[in-house]
Amino acid sequence: MKKLILSAAIILGSFTTFAQAVESTPVEQQAKVQDEYTEISMDKLPEAVTKATEATYPGSKIKAAYMNKQNQYKLELTVKDQSATVFADADGNWITK
Repeated sequence: MKKLILSAAIILGSFTTFAQAVESTPVEQQAKVQDEYTEISMDKLPEAVTKATEATYPGSKIKAAYMNKQNQYKLELTVKDQSATVFADADGNWITK
């Protein structure tokens, strides 16, 4: 019985010798700020954007259009029973976000 208690004490004591203080480094987190888009009417949409939409997505309908301060456009499109959101600049070039 003494050997059992002595063995348990030695094993438990050896666990404390392996405990080490770990130096932690702070983790930097970055938050992506989304551009704020305001809804615009379809007649304010540049012709280049509507032509690019018709050329790239034939048969699509623009459900809603939004614009931000950088003159970038967010378009909500519907093609048959599917919907998508695409982004374009004022010249009709597509933007990936």
